[in-house]
Amino acid sequence: MSLRTFVRSRKVAGALAVTSVAALSAAGVVASTATANAAPGCRVSYSISNQWPGGFGANLQVTNLGDAISGGWTLEWDFAAGQSIQQGWGGVFSQSGARVSVKNPSWSPNLGTGASVAPGFNGAWNGSNPVPTSFRLNGTVCTGSVDTTTTTTTTTTTTTSTTTTTTTTGGGNPGTRVDNPYVGAGVYVNPQWSRLAAAEPGGSRIANQPTGVWLDRISAIDGNDSPTTGSMGLADHLDEAERQRAARSDGQLVFQFVVYNLPGRDCAALASNGELKADEIGKYKTDYIDKIVSIVSDAKYSKLRIVPVIEIDSLPNLVTNVSPRATATPNCDVMKANGNYVEGVSYAVGKLGAIGNVYNYIDSGHHGWIGWGDTVPEYDNFYASAKQFAAILGKNGVTKDKIHGFVTNTANYSALEEPYWTVDDLVGGRPVKENAKWVDWNDFNGELGFATAMRAELVKQGFDSSIGMLIDTSRNGWGGPNRPTGKSTATNADDYVNQSRIDRRHQKGNWCNQAGAGLGERPKAAPKPNIDAYVWIKPPGESDGSSKAIPNDEGKGFDRMCDPTYEGNVRNGNNLSGALADAPVSGHWFSAQFQELMRNAYPA
Repeated sequence: MSLRTFVRSRKVAGALAVTSVAALSAAGVVASTATANAAPGCRVSYSISNQWPGGFGANLQVTNLGDAISGGWTLEWDFAAGQSIQQGWGGVFSQSGARVSVKNPSWSPNLGTGASVAPGFNGAWNGSNPVPTSFRLNGTVCTGSVDTTTTTTTTTTTTTSTTTTTTTTGGGNPGTRVDNPYVGAGVYVNPQWSRLAAAEPGGSRIANQPTGVWLDRISAIDGNDSPTTGSMGLADHLDEAERQRAARSDGQLVFQFVVYNLPGRDCAALASNGELKADEIGKYKTDYIDKIVSIVSDAKYSKLRIVPVIEIDSLPNLVTNVSPRATATPNCDVMKANGNYVEGVSYAVGKLGAIGNVYNYIDSGHHGWIGWGDTVPEYDNFYASAKQFAAILGKNGVTKDKIHGFVTNTANYSALEEPYWTVDDLVGGRPVKENAKWVDWNDFNGELGFATAMRAELVKQGFDSSIGMLIDTSRNGWGGPNRPTGKSTATNADDYVNQSRIDRRHQKGNWCNQAGAGLGERPKAAPKPNIDAYVWIKPPGESDGSSKAIPNDEGKGFDRMCDPTYEGNVRNGNNLSGALADAPVSGHWFSAQFQELMRNAYPA
């Protein structure tokens, strides 16, 4: 799942606020203090969604059967075998001895008649893990019916299957697309990633953040073989997303997943090579895309706002890494010649875009790769890439209305903005764009400028004028002690840029497990004009690639750009790789990276 960010040097190659569904029990989450009326009747379903040695995940569905509750609700139960809550979502969890309390999130104090909420948690167990037998909502024992007299009889439904609830959905009917899916909606919190994050020291601070679900091979659709996060497949995630959506008072939730399994995938690198050979386009369509479409199109998910991120890095490779450029690779020449990148991307977009509640976003690289624009074809990445994206229009049923936007910086490290310098700053009477190695004639120094300009160019190339952009900010914060605090006064262009820039990589083409990186802006809806959202598509803590060769059955190779001793190649200007040591295979959990990302987070 690593992402390749190859610089295209002019000298060498032509050259929301999104409200999280999860509400952790950490300090700072404030529950309503208003007086809450009692619940005359309630029903609770408790299901263990996953269990492993010493730990488990559980979901609850709490339905108010009586009069509407206003001013706050509290669910209570007792564990019978010493189990403990580790991390929760959909409510504010606390525990004293065996007694567990879940209070409403501050944003959702009310529970109407017939309405349901669906908190969940990860817990610890030792010896046995029996299901609780009695639940109380605002002090009333939940019997599954409306109680008109005092009773101690308890009926609890325990299930491991999905329970469907009906809630009021504001802001758009199922199957009707909105202008920006992230506005007025929460975003799916992956409980598997959340569990891994919460298990890290200090990780509970971000374990409630929404991240993308990656489908990087056919077997990932069904689950049961994830090397990092467990057994959830696409339908499992969508079932959980529907529970999270139903628990929200606004009834709106975005589910983000990554379509990432093209034939000949990652033609210019090795760390994220895929399982399908260059000519296996038929298998890609029938065994991968068609299977995804059959699940996503299920009517029970029609209230979700589903956002596929389509095939990271694929189409830009057909511009920058093909002959006659110096950065060409034989594999990319093959994919250019056989047309299977264009065929695969257009097939995915056409099929998924036909589903009424799907919002397709196509990957469009990042400024440190595509930011060179020129009228000379040898030096142009920017305009040529926009034309390459437009080449999918009209293929496999792709129309403008099936493309909601594009995403930049996916799983990469490029800063949103450089606060202390621009490419047009003059040093020695010349713009640093012309004489600083870090810039090397690139037209941009950050993702906001690049995304805004790319959007405008895409509209010129025939895409709808309403398209929006996403920017992955999961690892582009660049905080910590080495972050500059002001503009350099150096009179040499290289020194000026290097002392002023917050992006601390050796070279902006470096892409693998970068040392010194930090978490960036938290997921947020509509942060800037024409930017639909800042998103965390790459889950922080998942490796970009192994720092040495590691045998695996996932089709992933060893790329020297993930080796901290590697001194570079033509694609990164022969600079050090800047990668962290002791990294696992791409997509596997990398604790050391996760800890560094938290240390260097900006904002902190």
